[in-house]
Amino acid sequence: MTGWLVVNHFVKSKKFMEIFNMLQEAAERQQVNLIKKTNVELMCGLFDYDNISIFEKPSFILFWDKDIRLANFLEEKGFRLFNTASAIEICDDKSLSHIKLSQQGIKTPKTIVSPKIYWDVDYEKEEYIDMVIETLGFPLIVKECFGSFGRQVYLVQNKDELIELLKSLGVRPILFQEFIESSKGRDVRIHIVGGKMVTSMYRYNDNDFRANITNGGKMKEYTPTDAQIELAVKVCDALGLDFAGVDILFGENDEPVFCEVNSNAHFKNIYDCTGVNVADYIIRHIIDEINGFNLNMKLYAN
Repeated sequence: MTGWLVVNHFVKSKKFMEIFNMLQEAAERQQVNLIKKTNVELMCGLFDYDNISIFEKPSFILFWDKDIRLANFLEEKGFRLFNTASAIEICDDKSLSHIKLSQQGIKTPKTIVSPKIYWDVDYEKEEYIDMVIETLGFPLIVKECFGSFGRQVYLVQNKDELIELLKSLGVRPILFQEFIESSKGRDVRIHIVGGKMVTSMYRYNDNDFRANITNGGKMKEYTPTDAQIELAVKVCDALGLDFAGVDILFGENDEPVFCEVNSNAHFKNIYDCTGVNVADYIIRHIIDEINGFNLNMKLYAN
């Protein structure tokens, strides 16, 4: 079986290269030829679909990027993507994730998606800022809708801070959330593959409200509760994800509260923490899905 591992041409840091290598090594262990291709290579090379013969058409594409235009293009041409373009798009945009999951009855922090704005907004005169404050109180969380590793998440203590932050963010899409004080500096990362938990870890940071390892957080092995696992699985089911990393906060009395979901979550840290290689589970799931699809097609044909 041959597959393509689609990555971003412009992402070349060691952190990402480790993940790409782990996926290719996992594929090799399971007799899958996983060929790495970049979004630049594919968009330029495949734009004229009549010339597809110059490529070896893969059985699947493991799409480890957020280039939604390319993902949609490949699906339109009949390629099977893991994860799907729609699932990646919803996960990449935190506002879309919240809207979708809140409709499924999944417990999330109280959230206000910011209205679309244009340049030259005078926030000091905007009534909606007071509405946000009245609804969420302080401190509150501001998140850019697009971001990774917790870098675009801000804790705001008062109105002056909020106005200054909004001025600095310009027209970038954002959302406002209540601050879950009981989960300050700690959360649980659960990796789900094929609707099942494969591993998890507890992340904590005594010096930051964010638990992300990239921001100086620490990690340790953790056995999640049934409620936490159920929430993580429900998130993936609701968004149509084949695999994902789901971050869960600790609400009152440790009630699980959804924080974020990443359709192509980094798993090197959790491998170092638990010894579980998520890449092996991802490749196994893809093989099972492709073989199951082919078998169903044969049965249908007969």
